[in-house]
Amino acid sequence: MPKHRPPGRSAGHTPPETGGPSASSARIAWFATLGARTERDRPARPISLPPPDHVQAVHGRGQVTIEWSPVQGAAGYLVHRGPAADGPFEPIDQGGGDVLAVPHGPYLDTTRPPRTKAWYAVSSLPTIEAEGGALSRPVAPRAGPSDAAVAIRVDASHFVGRVGRPWRPIIGSEHLALLLRGPGPGGRDVGAELAEAFRVVRRELGIEAVRAHAILADSLAVYHDSGDGPILDFSRVDDVLDRLLETGLRPIVELSFMPRDLANEPHATVFAYAAIISPPRDLERWAALVRDLVAHLADRYGRDEVRRWAFEVWNEPNLCVFWSGAESDYLRLYDASVRAVKSVDPGFRVGGPATAAAGWIDDLLQHCRADSLPLDFVSTHTYGLPPLDLRPVVARFGRPDLPLWWTEWGVSPRDGAPINDSAWAAPLVARGMRSAAGRVDALAYWVASDHFVEGGDAPTLFHGGFGLLTIGNLRKPRFWAIAMLERLGEDELACELDGDGAGSLVEAWASGDPDGRIAIAVWNGTLDQSKGAGVRALGRSVTLKVEGLRPGKYELRHHRVDARHSNIVRTWKRLGRPDWPDEAGWTRLRAADRLEALEPPRPVRADQGRLELEFPLPMPAMSLVELMPVGRRDDRVARP
Repeated sequence: MPKHRPPGRSAGHTPPETGGPSASSARIAWFATLGARTERDRPARPISLPPPDHVQAVHGRGQVTIEWSPVQGAAGYLVHRGPAADGPFEPIDQGGGDVLAVPHGPYLDTTRPPRTKAWYAVSSLPTIEAEGGALSRPVAPRAGPSDAAVAIRVDASHFVGRVGRPWRPIIGSEHLALLLRGPGPGGRDVGAELAEAFRVVRRELGIEAVRAHAILADSLAVYHDSGDGPILDFSRVDDVLDRLLETGLRPIVELSFMPRDLANEPHATVFAYAAIISPPRDLERWAALVRDLVAHLADRYGRDEVRRWAFEVWNEPNLCVFWSGAESDYLRLYDASVRAVKSVDPGFRVGGPATAAAGWIDDLLQHCRADSLPLDFVSTHTYGLPPLDLRPVVARFGRPDLPLWWTEWGVSPRDGAPINDSAWAAPLVARGMRSAAGRVDALAYWVASDHFVEGGDAPTLFHGGFGLLTIGNLRKPRFWAIAMLERLGEDELACELDGDGAGSLVEAWASGDPDGRIAIAVWNGTLDQSKGAGVRALGRSVTLKVEGLRPGKYELRHHRVDARHSNIVRTWKRLGRPDWPDEAGWTRLRAADRLEALEPPRPVRADQGRLELEFPLPMPAMSLVELMPVGRRDDRVARP
């Protein structure tokens, strides 16, 4: 089997209590435990692919870049390293805690121990659950440039398509019952701050919808059975969705978890709020619950509105921590759910399997094809690396245009991981979004806010939470990464990179607008999570050449995220790392909550349509370089 790990966000049924330092350590350890796989009681479909050709490895300062020719039908590639040409070879683990495969090259290796020999080989994966394929011919790295310099050339007159924005369609959230909660961690108003977090990501990141996690859990008291039959109450669901819609976001309604009075195993639970992971004891009653819920939503909000939503069946059923049944039980649940939704309105969208680590996708596609069941989108989850390429997978089932939604994706699958709050996360997020653009319909960052209670309330302000925004809605470095990408223009521009780690360590995404504005995002980052504190040897000097510019004057604006810029943790540390700031501390933090400039804006002139800039780019770091034609009005959202 290809070596990969489940997301591991939660791997026990009841997390420890939170409170002091020891409780915080226990909370992190609980989240770090790897989840076991749900029983897969359907035979796997054997698929084999040849290994890639033309594998080459080039080493520079502090890194090795591996490239290969793509293989038709591959969902991803597993890069292996060994001490000699005859091995032994092992897949490279970047420490992301999830899938080890990548969707394409080039691949950056910064994990090789110093002064050790290494050979590289690559295998092709038709799907993440396929048997590991044959390895390519091993190669040893050849010497490449080692001057720690990267040259970037942008042609402002050469448009290559529209800029893809896979972060916009969906963002993740902890269960939306939190919108109805009052005081919480640090004395903050949870419901008000979560609603404001949704407004922030809508306004500043262009987000359109939020995944309505656990909408049927008992926290919203939807289903009761006193013995005389079920009693349904959707009033709290209405309260949640009303408050969500007020923020400008629409829901992607996740059909989970199981109401206690409908559960076959009511004591099988997960999380501090005891979400029930059991299949229903009566599948017909489950179908009736789903049908009645969807009919209620259609009546309350209107069919035209609900057609703009979607329904996702369950959450990570391929992990036994989230599903106590077998895979066949999930497929029956999908059958009942999709038929129930479509019975209300065939135009309502339904999909799944919402699995961890791209599991069961082939199985659901095969099941829907065999039983003529609707499947309006495929959804799955991954962390730590760019998402795999599922287009070849759906194409094998005659569905090449099926929408692909990664409804959970992020830096780490572990709440409490310090890497979550770091500047290191910014270039990883940029790399993932750039990789997904044009081949993925939605890459939903998990999650919007640190108001997140799977393991109990957050013990401190900066605790390695999943959120783009802290409790109190301070913007983390990875929030600014997406904000920078959101400031890209409408049209993608031709862009070439050359030098030490070009295209693997250092990447660029260039864009333009019809009025002549140019925006170029450049980042320096490694997938290797052991380098989260930064590595001096991976810093690069960047020369950015822009050609094909319109004549005239421009204002140069250069924003930066790194250890010293747009990094709110730095201000918190200067406050003495308080668990929860006092009012004076919050005032200082809010004053520092901005996207910072590397240098003040300044006028520049393109000489014969050309302009050249030089700047250092440490690892980790991300820059947004904007060339604004003088006299142009900029209406984009930008915090001072």
